[in-house]
Amino acid sequence: MELNNEKSRFDAQNEASTAIDLTESCYSSAASICVTEAAEKAGLHRGLKARHIQMIALGGTIGTGLFMASGKAISNGGPGGALVAYGIVGLLVFCVMMSLGEMSAYIPVSGSFAHYARRFVDPSLGFMLGWIYWVNWSVGVAVELTGVAMIMEYWVKSVPSVIWSIICLVLLVCINVFSVKGYGEVEYWISFVKVLTVIAFIIVGICVDTGAAGGNHIGVANFHLEGGAFPYGFLGIFNVFITAAFSFNGVEIVGITAGESENPHKTVPAAVKQVFFRIVLFYILSMLIIGLVIPYTDPDLLKGSGNVAVSPFTLVFKKAGAAWAADLMNAIILITMISAGNSGVYSSSRTLLALAEEGSAPRVFTRINRWGIPIWAVLATCAVGCLAFLTSLFSSGVVFNWLTALPSVAGLIVWVTISITHIRFRMGMRAQGRLVTSLPYAAPFFPFGDIFVIVIGCIVIGGQGYQTFLPPIDAKNCVSAYLSVMFCIVLYVGNKLYRRDPFVKASEMDFETGTIKDDVLHVKEGQAFDENDEPVSLWKRIYRKTISVIA
Repeated sequence: MELNNEKSRFDAQNEASTAIDLTESCYSSAASICVTEAAEKAGLHRGLKARHIQMIALGGTIGTGLFMASGKAISNGGPGGALVAYGIVGLLVFCVMMSLGEMSAYIPVSGSFAHYARRFVDPSLGFMLGWIYWVNWSVGVAVELTGVAMIMEYWVKSVPSVIWSIICLVLLVCINVFSVKGYGEVEYWISFVKVLTVIAFIIVGICVDTGAAGGNHIGVANFHLEGGAFPYGFLGIFNVFITAAFSFNGVEIVGITAGESENPHKTVPAAVKQVFFRIVLFYILSMLIIGLVIPYTDPDLLKGSGNVAVSPFTLVFKKAGAAWAADLMNAIILITMISAGNSGVYSSSRTLLALAEEGSAPRVFTRINRWGIPIWAVLATCAVGCLAFLTSLFSSGVVFNWLTALPSVAGLIVWVTISITHIRFRMGMRAQGRLVTSLPYAAPFFPFGDIFVIVIGCIVIGGQGYQTFLPPIDAKNCVSAYLSVMFCIVLYVGNKLYRRDPFVKASEMDFETGTIKDDVLHVKEGQAFDENDEPVSLWKRIYRKTISVIA
């Protein structure tokens, strides 16, 4: 008995000593690299599997941008212009996901974007990125709550729209204050319904276009209307970029989930690659079907972003003879918006947690409940969602359009910053003589993919409000168009002037803290390397295996 008591006292002393060492190290000059260790000590649980991560990312992207705003894209750019714009943004997303997957698999932390920018570029850039991303998704939650109010108005007009926003907000709080594994499971099944809906839409759309569902055989006639597939030329394609960016906004949530993944070195790269191809498949095919079935001159396409009864998905189902299509799509879009809001609460709360752990937000947001959830960060995010309550004062459609202006451009800013950070990440590896083969996953096409994202992203961010400068100048919409850019400049310059932190030198970057090296070896198991630690090509491995079997 005495021996056991002595052992317990010794263990308690060791734990206390470890906690003191961790606290001291986190308040040192290298505080920004302690996020992973601090998070684990605080109680974040690694309970997300690969399927959870994939569906969380899908849940954050397959939402209002696809089901409602896609018609607006075709109306503004024509059927061909919308396809090209979504294709270019899809390629941009591919490059961002590969870069993010490389860093997230190697250093899996919660709130990864801000952490990587702080660690490999500039502490002020990390500060700016963390806050703009938190605001992006917090306002995104408000957008989804506003959408819920719009959806419910279709069925029940006698109840004030604000009531539905409150009910949805309470539901999101309840989902997000329990275990992360439970959250992942809920999101998985909700997103599964959305995926089935898109697949059904594509099949029905093909049947309508070919005449298999009855009616006329439309074929590609809508691509040959007056003006052709590109009736507005280059400007038509450019005008769709922001709509496409809003639709894809949220795919980067995979990086946020790395801090709570069971085995991030394996699940993150797998999720990154699969999520991209699924999203591009769904979006490109959906845009193609809408463009084939509904003429870009149809005025209902512009109304679809604020009226479910004329949503492009509803119109296509109605053309197939489904009189109940509006009610069906209403229910599905309702689930979709709740799911997207759910992903928004998750990602923004983890970002706020990381900001607080790095000293860039109040320490109260580091509080973790017994289920491993950053409770105060979740509540703060949901409080911002109360912006949706403005629907009780104004038309919900007007509020919806105003709120979507911020997340659209903020998402592009996040993507550009991720690519800049990835370039610096590779520069640091080269400066310290580290091999790319030491990474559990290496992004292809470096540095061309990152350069592509930076160039295209900056062009779209800078030019997306060009119409507000045309006579007569629209000052109100000009401010709305560049609100995210102005907010980023204020955050970065303000923090730089206040903290005066220097840029991180490539030779001083930390590539050790937060990695899980044992898992790297497990990931690489069975992958052959030559005497120079370079990966052996697939055909050589197959050849060697065949020879060994024959011998």
